[in-house]
Amino acid sequence: MKLENIPKLKHNTSNSFFLIAGPCAIEGDEMANRIAQEILTITNKLEIPFIFKGSFKKANRSKLDSFTGIGDEKALAVLKNISDSYDIPVLTDIHQISDVKLASKYVDILQVPAFLARQTDLLIAAAKSGKAQVVDIRFTDLFGTWQHFSIPVNEFTEELFKNGIGFDGSSIRGFQQIHESDMLLIPDATTTFMDPVLDIPTLVIICDIYDPVTLEPYSRDPRFVARKANDYMQQSGIADLSYWGPEAEFFIFDDVRYESTPYSSYYAIDSREGWWNSGEDLGPNLGGQIQAKRGYFPVPPVDTLQDVRSDMMLTLQAAGIPVEAHHHEVASAGQSEIDLRYDTLLNTSDNLLKYKYLVRTVARRHGLTATFMPKPLFEDNGSGMHLHTSLWKNGKNVFYDKSGYAQLSDKALYYIGGLLKHAPALLALAAPTTNSYRRLVPGFEAPVNLAYSKRNRSAIIRLPTFSKSENATRVEFRAPDPTCNPYLACAALLMAGLDGIENQIDPGEPMDKDLYDLPPEELANVPQVPGSLAEVLDELENNHNFLLKGNVFTPDLIENYIAYKRENEVDAVRLRTHPHEFSLYFDS
Repeated sequence: MKLENIPKLKHNTSNSFFLIAGPCAIEGDEMANRIAQEILTITNKLEIPFIFKGSFKKANRSKLDSFTGIGDEKALAVLKNISDSYDIPVLTDIHQISDVKLASKYVDILQVPAFLARQTDLLIAAAKSGKAQVVDIRFTDLFGTWQHFSIPVNEFTEELFKNGIGFDGSSIRGFQQIHESDMLLIPDATTTFMDPVLDIPTLVIICDIYDPVTLEPYSRDPRFVARKANDYMQQSGIADLSYWGPEAEFFIFDDVRYESTPYSSYYAIDSREGWWNSGEDLGPNLGGQIQAKRGYFPVPPVDTLQDVRSDMMLTLQAAGIPVEAHHHEVASAGQSEIDLRYDTLLNTSDNLLKYKYLVRTVARRHGLTATFMPKPLFEDNGSGMHLHTSLWKNGKNVFYDKSGYAQLSDKALYYIGGLLKHAPALLALAAPTTNSYRRLVPGFEAPVNLAYSKRNRSAIIRLPTFSKSENATRVEFRAPDPTCNPYLACAALLMAGLDGIENQIDPGEPMDKDLYDLPPEELANVPQVPGSLAEVLDELENNHNFLLKGNVFTPDLIENYIAYKRENEVDAVRLRTHPHEFSLYFDS
């Protein structure tokens, strides 16, 4: 939902963050008004959108005789008075179904607390309170693309959480054959969020996929694979939590056109920032184009996309995704990055699907287009998705050892050993397109060397040294790109790392050298990643037993994935005439 659709919200076009603030619980009219006045003075001065929040009753108490509130209707009347007196939206939280009908008469926004998100009856009641009109049902295909359909809010019943919603699995990439096409979607109540970009108030909920005959989770459901990987980790006793921090890069273009037919093939992209436009008449051309590989951290007006990325960042936050920072990236032509805060494997994967959806949609809202293609530009940097990960047990970072290399424990080094050993197979899931290997090219700024190092960004595994904190100790795997299915990629990386720990795989010595400047005879001893999608698919076919542990991945999923990629991507690109071949060979 757009900010301008929140009733009474001021400064909603100021490109600032919005603030939700107020007393923990409404204790009286005087206190609530004083707080509202003070916050409103500040937010009006700074043009910050402001929503006043106060609980009309205190449901969480440490003692039986703790304060519960001044009375439900009395407190709600105070909230309504705040809304009417200062013309601002007010929010309160609800804890049971009876709260919904009562509170919705007085406030503009209802909040279901996180600890109650699995109470589906409460969630449904809130959705039907008038604050949402449409429920959008979303799920993920085998290759990481969101699919969806929508239902009216009155059809959103508790039965959906029990019996599911049917769909045609044969029409979804990588799923069922036509003779066994019926599948079920079961909503996950913990994933709900209000869509911040749609005009009509829409509640989004992510679903898991089930077999309608066996009523078992579907083995090719990427979310199920991610869940199983987490379960396997916990059952191993190595860790009870894994955290993942993605750095997904993307390009924002002003124009894109492409075509591929048996008799024609071309692409054309444009960006006002692109270095190739420095001499063009842009009506007028104001200069400031970014030279190739010179796009890292310029300030406006050279960085023309500051407001666009800020809009993306605030939209992500409105969808409940914590954001750490945004900035221009190295390449010309609008390469960008928005860093998401780390989270668990499943939550991070969910957030990455939200991220790609919202980045694309906000770009479109600005008359621009965003792509997560790894290498859309020749002779400039590609877009990766470095993945930072750490394992935790009993609240302690398993990877941390103050006295170890880069503050890494033996288990962390074995984890790295597993990643290095299985990296060629992992790339079939983590760098899963033919275009991925236009980025992963030796001799350029790309993590193609199967080595690990502190600070060294030319190695496939980097060990960040920005902080000496235990909490910050982590492993960064730099080869993935944002075309991957994050559920499968993160699950596979976790399984490879756990295999390294279980088998104490030695990663060898670190490479604390500039690998790009090594003499040829020394560089020849450093193994590199395979150079094509076809090769990494072969590697996955020959090396996937580590993925089968705990039935996390199934042979059926792997076989289906490989077959689809070979037929629809490898062969589709390999057999087609490339436009550049006309430049090379037409007059031969």
